[in-house]
Amino acid sequence: MRKMLEIGGLIAAVVLIGFGVAAVVMGYQGRSTVQTSLKQEQIVGSPDMTPTAIAAEAKDAGLTGVTLPTCDVASEPITTGSEARCFAQYMRIHALEATGGQTYAQMPRFASADGKGTNDAAAAAKGPSGKPLDNPARQIWISETALSGALNSAYAAEQMSLFGMVVGIALLLSGLGFGILALAGALRGRDSMVTSHHTATAAGTTPATV
Repeated sequence: MRKMLEIGGLIAAVVLIGFGVAAVVMGYQGRSTVQTSLKQEQIVGSPDMTPTAIAAEAKDAGLTGVTLPTCDVASEPITTGSEARCFAQYMRIHALEATGGQTYAQMPRFASADGKGTNDAAAAAKGPSGKPLDNPARQIWISETALSGALNSAYAAEQMSLFGMVVGIALLLSGLGFGILALAGALRGRDSMVTSHHTATAAGTTPATV
């Protein structure tokens, strides 16, 4: 029975170590893929992407009740998930500045001659076909949402990759622990048998068979 437990412990150790190595490798590859993809996009933070500069811009634009970024990627290449998330936060403020502080749901549907937009199709500016023109400010928000969503996805993917690497390391340590315990138990069993044999021999008796 003891032998079976020792073998089972060693098998468990090997399996855990194998899964740990696989998790670390996959996590590293995922993180590398995210960073390589970001580098290919050649994204560089604009000079105003500092907490001080963006705060001044938001104040000049009359933005209120808006959470401003606290990170800094001014003039820096965006090559990591954290930097991508920071860039996306600044993009949101830029979009709000362009739309007068309105989100997509708050903006009128159609364009108007006064530039304020309207939800009344009859009062909307008309195109060559006579149909109401869409509010161009809404297109700004759509573009910003699409781009910032992709950048935030890169951040999430990188975090998941790092989590996978941490889990892999934990599995590796668990596997090594199981292996050490299993080997220690096997060695302790052998030492116990040898000691029992020597004691029985010295006493002139035959050691009991387990």
